[in-house]
Amino acid sequence: MKKSIKHQFFFPHPPQAVWDYLTKPELMELWLMKNDFQPVVGLDFQFRTNPIPSLDFDGIFYCRVLEIVPFKKLSYSWKSGPGGGEITLDSVVVWKLQPTDKGTDLFLEHSGFAKKENLSFYNGLADGWVKNIQKMMNHLNAE
Repeated sequence: MKKSIKHQFFFPHPPQAVWDYLTKPELMELWLMKNDFQPVVGLDFQFRTNPIPSLDFDGIFYCRVLEIVPFKKLSYSWKSGPGGGEITLDSVVVWKLQPTDKGTDLFLEHSGFAKKENLSFYNGLADGWVKNIQKMMNHLNAE
């Protein structure tokens, strides 16, 4: 079982504006989570939220920046577990931006849900990404 979450979103904004919400920690916090992200390939960073014991999740996503193509592509690893250094979810998030005549198409692929115990995370994130991207859209529209 190897599952991937795939979504496509349209923003009536230029790629630079969308990119800022994907790469500036203070903007990422508005729609996703607290983080110490910096757009530097190889950098380890974390997203932090409340623990979810029922998912064996300590509230920390351990990530590493894998690829950056400014205004076009961003990818990072996305790992989590119950704590104490144990990782039970080892996945990758890839964002791709495509300019259009009227704005930007944003593509998300979150892959690597390979274990049975990852199924609950997969189900939660499939819906969670949509809700969070809507938050991003709301912030961009309010600017």
